[in-house]
Amino acid sequence: MFLEFFYLLRAKGLNVTINEWMTLMEALDKGMAKASLTGFYRLCRSVLIKTEADFDKFDQVFMEYFGAIETPEDLPQEFWDWLAHGERERDLDDHGDQELFARELEELLRMFEERIQEQKEEHHGGNYWIGTGGTSTMGRGGYNPTGIRVGGKSRHKTALQVAGERNFKDFREDTILGIRQFQMAFRKLRQYSTRVDGVEKELDLDKTVDETCDNAGMLTLAYERPRKNTVKVLLLIDSEGSMLPYSRLCNRLFQAVSKSNHFKDLKIYYFHNAIYDQLYTTPHCKMRDSVETTWVFHKLDSEYKVIFVGDAAMAPSELHRPGGNAIIGVYNRETGIEWFNKFKKRFKKQIWLNPIEEKYWDNTYGSATIGEIRKVFPMFELSLTGLEAGLKKLMVR
Repeated sequence: MFLEFFYLLRAKGLNVTINEWMTLMEALDKGMAKASLTGFYRLCRSVLIKTEADFDKFDQVFMEYFGAIETPEDLPQEFWDWLAHGERERDLDDHGDQELFARELEELLRMFEERIQEQKEEHHGGNYWIGTGGTSTMGRGGYNPTGIRVGGKSRHKTALQVAGERNFKDFREDTILGIRQFQMAFRKLRQYSTRVDGVEKELDLDKTVDETCDNAGMLTLAYERPRKNTVKVLLLIDSEGSMLPYSRLCNRLFQAVSKSNHFKDLKIYYFHNAIYDQLYTTPHCKMRDSVETTWVFHKLDSEYKVIFVGDAAMAPSELHRPGGNAIIGVYNRETGIEWFNKFKKRFKKQIWLNPIEEKYWDNTYGSATIGEIRKVFPMFELSLTGLEAGLKKLMVR
């Protein structure tokens, strides 16, 4: 049973043993997959895959062997006409009233077929029929965490049948955004370093080669003055809440920065969604571990290069309203956007690194606040390409 699938897993570099495969077969015989492809997927991953670093490889092999699950497109033409006529989109932050429990794919498909038979007219903004802008489990332009998207484009990335979503690609040990890649990118900050006055005591290899060649091959050593590292970095990391899915990625960045020896000075603080009167010295953002933001302003000069790391996704009130601080018991008189503008005025160079893929910035949760923050700081995707582009922005004199 599925022997070709076993060999494909092995061929793609997944260390699946015969004993594990036989355990899977035994589990199937006992009905633990519940005659469901979704159940089979979860059972396979639980039995065969030993580390989350291999989840992405497994997803790719599973998709290759079993094929992508497609969104039902065999609707009668009148349904497509209803969906197109008067189509509406629900506000991204409005989750409305929807069912609070997940449904299996097979049940959703059965419900979908029932709606096709029952529905006699177009519906928009509701929570039952196939329509637009509502909270039904089927339709488009609305919100339901476990629904079937019928045409249109993904907005919340929560529909069960958006095939090909590689949700675990950042968990791979061979991801391009490993600590080593981050460190190599930060090495580019050496371009800020300057030569200082002093004795020429460091060997200049390139100049040595040139002068040796000019001297008919007779070795001629050339020296230069030592390079003094003048780069000072202030790293501000959004923590908790919507940043939890990116904690592993941010941890790699933190380790790379902490291990880097390319900075004259490095200061690291944390915040939650927006910056207010306090910054925090630990990612838990507790008041006992806080410092005054104005104290940081007075302590650090304007030459610090400021790097914000966060998804910039939050309720608009957290950015624009006094008292919008999401941390219970802490009141802010000045708004988050005012504090961000203070950073822009205080320091000469700032960038914002966003772990959300850039293609989703305009249609994901918090797109409004992402847009507002992009008006204040140059924003780059937290990928290798985005990081290099951001550091290049910091290095422009």
